[in-house]
Amino acid sequence: QVQLVESGGGLVQAGGSLRLSCAASRIIFSIAPMGWYRQAPGKQREWVATVTSSDMTDYTDSVKGRFTISRDNAKNTVYLQMNSLKPEDTAVYYCTTIVASRNYWGQGTQVTVSS
Repeated sequence: QVQLVESGGGLVQAGGSLRLSCAASRIIFSIAPMGWYRQAPGKQREWVATVTSSDMTDYTDSVKGRFTISRDNAKNTVYLQMNSLKPEDTAVYYCTTIVASRNYWGQGTQVTVSS
Protein backbone atom coordinates (compact mmCIF):
# COMPACT_ATOMS: atom_id res chain seq x y z
CA GLN A 1 0.00 0.00 0.00
CA VAL A 2 1.37 3.40 -1.02
CA GLN A 3 1.96 5.71 1.94
CA LEU A 4 2.24 9.48 1.83
CA VAL A 5 3.09 11.47 4.96
CA GLU A 6 2.95 15.26 4.92
CA SER A 7 4.69 17.60 7.34
CA GLY A 8 5.66 21.24 7.66
CA GLY A 9 2.30 22.93 8.17
CA GLY A 10 1.69 25.52 10.84
CA LEU A 11 0.61 29.03 11.68
CA VAL A 12 2.27 31.92 9.85
CA GLN A 13 1.55 35.60 9.37
CA ALA A 14 0.53 36.97 5.99
CA GLY A 15 3.60 37.51 3.83
CA GLY A 16 5.47 34.68 5.50
CA SER A 17 6.73 31.37 4.17
CA LEU A 18 6.36 27.68 4.86
CA ARG A 19 7.77 24.57 3.25
CA LEU A 20 5.65 21.45 3.15
CA SER A 21 7.18 18.02 2.73
CA CYS A 22 5.61 14.74 1.65
CA ALA A 23 7.52 11.51 2.19
CA ALA A 24 6.41 8.62 0.02
CA SER A 25 6.95 4.92 0.63
CA ARG A 26 6.04 1.66 -1.08
CA ILE A 27 6.24 3.37 -4.45
CA ILE A 28 8.69 3.70 -7.31
CA PHE A 29 8.95 7.37 -6.52
CA SER A 30 11.14 8.40 -9.43
CA ILE A 31 8.45 7.59 -11.99
CA ALA A 32 5.44 8.80 -10.03
CA PRO A 33 3.73 12.11 -10.74
CA MET A 34 3.29 14.00 -7.47
CA GLY A 35 0.89 16.74 -6.57
CA TRP A 36 -0.48 18.97 -3.86
CA TYR A 37 -4.12 19.79 -3.24
CA ARG A 38 -5.73 21.88 -0.53
CA GLN A 39 -9.12 22.12 1.13
CA ALA A 40 -10.30 25.21 2.96
CA PRO A 41 -13.15 25.06 5.49
CA GLY A 42 -16.49 24.74 3.73
CA LYS A 43 -14.90 24.44 0.30
CA GLN A 44 -14.10 21.65 -2.10
CA ARG A 45 -10.62 20.25 -2.37
CA GLU A 46 -8.69 22.08 -5.08
CA TRP A 47 -5.57 21.29 -7.04
CA VAL A 48 -2.52 23.41 -6.21
CA ALA A 49 0.53 22.08 -8.05
CA THR A 50 1.97 19.08 -9.86
CA VAL A 51 5.46 17.83 -10.66
CA THR A 52 5.95 15.04 -13.18
CA SER A 53 8.61 12.34 -13.20
CA SER A 54 10.56 14.50 -15.65
CA ASP A 55 10.36 17.54 -13.32
CA MET A 56 7.79 19.43 -15.33
CA THR A 57 5.70 21.60 -13.05
CA ASP A 58 2.31 23.26 -13.19
CA TYR A 59 0.38 25.47 -10.77
CA THR A 60 -3.07 26.78 -10.23
CA ASP A 61 -3.24 30.47 -11.14
CA SER A 62 -3.72 31.72 -7.59
CA VAL A 63 -0.31 30.42 -6.45
CA LYS A 64 1.82 31.05 -9.53
CA GLY A 65 4.89 33.08 -8.66
CA ARG A 66 4.48 32.36 -4.95
CA PHE A 67 4.62 28.55 -4.60
CA THR A 68 7.25 26.15 -5.91
CA ILE A 69 6.85 22.39 -6.13
CA SER A 70 9.95 20.22 -6.29
CA ARG A 71 10.99 16.63 -5.76
CA ASP A 72 14.01 14.79 -4.40
CA ASN A 73 14.00 11.28 -5.82
CA ALA A 74 16.89 10.22 -3.57
CA LYS A 75 14.72 10.98 -0.52
CA ASN A 76 11.35 9.91 -2.01
CA THR A 77 10.07 13.33 -1.03
CA VAL A 78 8.12 16.09 -2.72
CA TYR A 79 8.13 19.65 -1.41
CA LEU A 80 5.91 22.69 -1.67
CA GLN A 81 7.70 25.94 -0.92
CA MET A 82 5.09 28.59 -0.16
CA ASN A 83 6.12 32.25 -0.10
CA SER A 84 4.16 35.48 0.25
CA LEU A 85 1.39 33.58 1.98
CA LYS A 86 -2.08 35.08 2.13
CA PRO A 87 -4.98 34.40 4.50
CA GLU A 88 -6.82 32.78 1.59
CA ASP A 89 -4.09 30.12 1.45
CA THR A 90 -5.38 28.79 4.77
CA ALA A 91 -6.34 25.14 4.23
CA VAL A 92 -5.42 21.56 4.86
CA TYR A 93 -2.80 20.63 2.28
CA TYR A 94 -2.72 17.10 0.89
CA CYS A 95 -0.04 15.28 -1.03
CA THR A 96 -1.19 12.93 -3.77
CA THR A 97 0.06 10.55 -6.41
CA ILE A 98 -1.33 8.15 -8.99
CA VAL A 99 -0.15 4.55 -9.17
CA ALA A 100 -1.73 2.07 -11.58
CA SER A 101 -4.58 4.52 -12.23
CA ARG A 102 -5.40 4.81 -8.52
CA ASN A 103 -5.14 8.01 -6.52
CA TYR A 104 -3.41 7.93 -3.14
CA TRP A 105 -3.59 10.71 -0.55
CA GLY A 106 -1.73 11.67 2.57
CA GLN A 107 -3.46 12.58 5.81
CA GLY A 108 -3.00 16.29 5.24
CA THR A 109 -1.22 19.09 7.07
CA GLN A 110 -2.87 22.28 8.29
CA VAL A 111 -1.64 25.64 7.04
CA THR A 112 -3.09 28.72 8.73
CA VAL A 113 -2.20 32.22 7.55
CA SER A 114 -3.16 35.06 9.87
CA SER A 115 -3.81 38.58 8.61
